[in-house]
Amino acid sequence: MSRYSFILSAVLAILLGALAYVLYPLVRPSSDPQGWHAPHTIPNTDVHPIGANFFLEREVEGWKREETVRMASDAGVHWVKQQFVWAEIEPQPGQYRWEKYDAIVALCESYGLEITARLDSAPNWSRQDNSMPGRPPDDLSDYGDFVYHFVEHYKGRVQHIQIWNEPNLYIEWGNRPVDPEGYVELLRIAYERAKEADPNVYVLSAPLAITLGEPHPEPGKWRAMNDLQFLEEMYQAGAGPYFDILSANAFGMDLPPDDPASPDKLNFARVTLQREIMERYGDAQKAVWFNEYGWNAAPMSFANEDLVWKRVSEERQAAYTLQGVEDTLANWPWAGVLNIWYFRQVGDISPDEAAYYFRMVDVDFIPRRVYFAIKDKAAQLDEAGPGYYEETNAAVDASHGEWRSRIDPQASAQAVLVSDVPGSSLTFAFTGQNVQLIAWAGPQGGRMQVTLDGENVPGLLMDDRGRSYVELYAPTPTRLVLPLAQGSSSRRQTLRLVVGETAHPDAKGRQCVVDAFQVNAEPTLSFPLVPVTVLVAACVVVGAMLGRATLTAHSTLDQDDLEDSVD
Repeated sequence: MSRYSFILSAVLAILLGALAYVLYPLVRPSSDPQGWHAPHTIPNTDVHPIGANFFLEREVEGWKREETVRMASDAGVHWVKQQFVWAEIEPQPGQYRWEKYDAIVALCESYGLEITARLDSAPNWSRQDNSMPGRPPDDLSDYGDFVYHFVEHYKGRVQHIQIWNEPNLYIEWGNRPVDPEGYVELLRIAYERAKEADPNVYVLSAPLAITLGEPHPEPGKWRAMNDLQFLEEMYQAGAGPYFDILSANAFGMDLPPDDPASPDKLNFARVTLQREIMERYGDAQKAVWFNEYGWNAAPMSFANEDLVWKRVSEERQAAYTLQGVEDTLANWPWAGVLNIWYFRQVGDISPDEAAYYFRMVDVDFIPRRVYFAIKDKAAQLDEAGPGYYEETNAAVDASHGEWRSRIDPQASAQAVLVSDVPGSSLTFAFTGQNVQLIAWAGPQGGRMQVTLDGENVPGLLMDDRGRSYVELYAPTPTRLVLPLAQGSSSRRQTLRLVVGETAHPDAKGRQCVVDAFQVNAEPTLSFPLVPVTVLVAACVVVGAMLGRATLTAHSTLDQDDLEDSVD
């Protein structure tokens, strides 16, 4: 190799090294994955996980209702599992009395809490045999009509409904043997009427009482059917298409949360056996929400025969409840909300009953140890670290204005948040170096103003009033990934998105559709176009010069060889 070629080769090597140096930050492994919040592939699982059961319909005094909800909100309880008594709402056929329940819904909304509505307790006019209050109506279409009117009345406000309760117990099915096939027919009618009233409502199946079974006097029948057998027979009867979320009971009895499941044992992990049945029947893409969850802390003075749910100490009740939440979030990607049984009762459960000792808060509003355990845990949930977060995650607060959930099979978890009401806002609290918004644009698309900790966001579009915003208008429906905050601080920050009052001149509406957020611990790097272009061009030039030099050298050698052969 000539000295000239050697120099060109060295220059080319230096240029290629410089090019690799410039491009490496774009391709090097991220430091994020270790603590990365992975995308949830199962709908209704990336949700605020903390809920509780309430008895607000039994509370006579308004201030007690409000104090109950206020304390729940302060503890970070997000979901209100609340019974809506059909017999009270429709005391006569076609006559609806919503006032009491309207007040309950409005109260929960005022504190930013979401409701899962349990719909049961048929009115006497709907059946001939009223010996058992839990009995369904004689004509199941009467219940279907009630479900339709309920969903229509609370459309956009109550978006999760539970169809009946514990139908594997005779007391919830009337004075007769339980009937999985009969329940599936009730579920089918309710599901179809609910979706007729609002296609975006979520239907939860009735939770099944965990039990090993109690035979009925009639051969082959059951007063209480094993929950695993009942669920299996529900699927055999065709239940799969008629619910969106499986509702399950998850009592720990006197065992820790990590006690392994077994078909002949009642414990917290028994819910995994129901999950196995779901998967066996092709329902792996549905979530499981825990309808009643917890441990009983009755005093040691109770006789064993009075301890239906066994017992643990108050210290263990708090520790087990917290551990169950943490284990569920870490190990069961199919799980969603855990509704603790129960938040507070109104005084109709006596201290002489074991059920009294599930409470998070006493009747006189004294919080128990489990209340503080949940409060401390919930405080950690409303801030997103590095990862991918659905619009339903606890770090997203959409309680300000009119946002509604819309089921959308194209969305990342088959749902989005939608609003076209100017001024409606949502916030996303995070810690990370940059945030991207996953949103949908289209002909109806509007504009969303964006602030970061109250300030305009650099790099975004600015309107004529000096406000940063993102454009969601597009001629055709388009999924957008929009960088909102680049190189942010490592401390907690809050993004606020507000539906704008103006839109693109060609837009046919002001609709804003939010699908998800992504947070990265490291800044998103833009492609270094200029240095890459210069370095590539230099490599091409030097490479060409080296090529010519090499050809010249070979040509000279060939000529010398020819002359030597002539001589």
